[in-house]
Amino acid sequence: MHAQTALADEPARLAALQRLAILDTPREEAFDNVVNLVRTVLGVPISAVTLVDKDRQWFKAIEGIDATETPRSESFCAYAIQQHAPLLIPDATQDPRVADYPAVLQDPHVRAYAGVPLVTSDGYNVGALCAVDTKTREFTDGELDILRNFARIVVNEMELRRIAERDQLTGALTRRGFIEKANQEIARCHRYGRTASLVLIDVDHFKSVNDTWGHPAGDAVLRDLAATLGAAGRSADVLGRLGGEEFAMMLPETGVGEALAAAERFRAAIEARPIVVAPTRTIAVTASFGIATLDHSVTVAEEWIARADGPLYEAKRGGRNRCVVA
Repeated sequence: MHAQTALADEPARLAALQRLAILDTPREEAFDNVVNLVRTVLGVPISAVTLVDKDRQWFKAIEGIDATETPRSESFCAYAIQQHAPLLIPDATQDPRVADYPAVLQDPHVRAYAGVPLVTSDGYNVGALCAVDTKTREFTDGELDILRNFARIVVNEMELRRIAERDQLTGALTRRGFIEKANQEIARCHRYGRTASLVLIDVDHFKSVNDTWGHPAGDAVLRDLAATLGAAGRSADVLGRLGGEEFAMMLPETGVGEALAAAERFRAAIEARPIVVAPTRTIAVTASFGIATLDHSVTVAEEWIARADGPLYEAKRGGRNRCVVA
């Protein structure tokens, strides 16, 4: 087995993959349709939309074999992302890079492979769309053009999906997008025995801002607050707007003490930043925070949010502009 070459821009490539927020999401009809079409049009028994993570290859869609992921070290597509042109392997048993892969030596006994990189709009190869045969074969130029076109459809679908999950006013995830990301984090933490915390954030006296200065001023407050939270958080933290003036920040790999410290940092940053609501007018805004650290009793995002909602209510009742832990 030949070692896979490390990509020079691997950290940036992995960051681009994370921005898509698609790893470990449920199967979706749009992607399933693509791999089924590839199988039909190219006459192959196996096709997949793969995303190449740090140590694994994860299948967003796959038909022809029953699998969810494989180690990256056993991935054909990990070679496909190292180049711009399609990766073509007419006979896997004769290719030293993959000849001793389990998928070649054992069921499904892969022989031919064609993989087209999935290239994001910012130029990163995050995975591949592949056509796989259990017989040796050469893929024609026409077949590769078809595969390229389908790969573009896959990338467009991924990126449109991401845009649809962003709140237009603040740039934070929508409630739907945040809940999906939180469910992924819950599954990850339970699977690997990790921890994470959730911080609910509610703007204090937001109604009075709208009543006094108008809805454009309220919009300015929400935009500024989202920007402040984004700047105060880490790159791994996930910000969502749950509705109205309520936001949530998910903090991966963060226990209760660190989460409280982070929430205090967010609170202080918001309090210290005057917000321009008119050409000659700025106002001070504060927010209240409720914090809940994940445990095994929480299985879905809505439960996690509800767990943090109690302390948020206590923070409001206790005078606002404060942080309370569940």
